[in-house]
Amino acid sequence: MNTDNFDTLSTAVDALTKNGFKESFKAEEDCIRALYSKNTYQPNQLTIVNTFRFEGMTNPQDNMELFAIEAEDGLKGTLVMSYSAEHSQNVELIKQIKEK
Repeated sequence: MNTDNFDTLSTAVDALTKNGFKESFKAEEDCIRALYSKNTYQPNQLTIVNTFRFEGMTNPQDNMELFAIEAEDGLKGTLVMSYSAEHSQNVELIKQIKEK
């Protein structure tokens, strides 16, 4: 998978999905939830395989980060974090996920 040429968040998510990262993760108050399978994980059960940053054209609050994540049980998916004040992710939990 060529990961250098993602111009947009949607193309990156599409490419990762085609490469097996089919789940969507969300960092909640006390766990990271896989939205489709409903599995819950603690940060030590996950690994960030790759990270992609996308910057907004006109507004710094449009900046986003996309994490390709693999769980210790083999489940692979993505987590999108916005840098706006309106995001709903638990950033502290995300920071605890080890990187590959």
